[in-house]
Amino acid sequence: MSFACRLSAQCPAVNKAFKSGEELEYTLYFNWSFIWIKCGSATFSTRAAYYKGQDAYRCDLLFRTNEKFDHYFTLRDTLEGYVTKDLVPLYFYKASLEGKQHRLEKVWYSYPEGKCNVKLEYTNPSNDVFRNEVTKNECMYDMMSMMALARSFNGNTYKKGDHLYFDMTSSDEVCRQTMIYRGKENFKANDGVTYRCLVFSMLDWEEKKKEKEILRFYFSDDENHLPLRIDFKLKFGTAKAFYTGGKNIRNPMNSIVKK
Repeated sequence: MSFACRLSAQCPAVNKAFKSGEELEYTLYFNWSFIWIKCGSATFSTRAAYYKGQDAYRCDLLFRTNEKFDHYFTLRDTLEGYVTKDLVPLYFYKASLEGKQHRLEKVWYSYPEGKCNVKLEYTNPSNDVFRNEVTKNECMYDMMSMMALARSFNGNTYKKGDHLYFDMTSSDEVCRQTMIYRGKENFKANDGVTYRCLVFSMLDWEEKKKEKEILRFYFSDDENHLPLRIDFKLKFGTAKAFYTGGKNIRNPMNSIVKK
């Protein structure tokens, strides 16, 4: 089964998963010569905010390698996103340091005449700045707003192998992306608890026109849809973030299999 995420230029969704004040903590691992090494930490937080006078959620995702691992590879990624209370994207910001390469991305959303407009600004490692503007009849997303939207998905409505198609910002472009529902899987997080998870993969197109997995999310199979594990591809390797604990969780954790 395949279907497109094409509802309208604004794609509101009902948020039953999170509330303001949610804070999640992760241990970060990096694949080094076929060995997974504990290399740092990550945090994901959500709080009520205003964006241009509008009630919104601000979501922040931070990745940071520790001082010891910095001698081999430095990772400092800061992602910030604003969405409306019904999860419509408003703004996205990403500042990344991977190795010795700095990158900066900014995306501004507006919705004129029922369409979705994005203004993009991208600064590459050579400090060259690229700007672009795209308008579509369908909704567009960035990594943070897509993660917020994915937490509203009802896993019971999908079958293993279902494809979701959507438009997503990347650097100074808007690209067609694919998300695949991989089914349910038990995962033992770094808090020592085993959870039943909904697993989704995000794919990107390589230059050879082949799809490759760039992200894999493990969401708790309950109303929280907590991102309990995130696997992601970097420019210089692969990293994983494993959940260690959180606070201000909105709903009971009914996905627990074993404590």
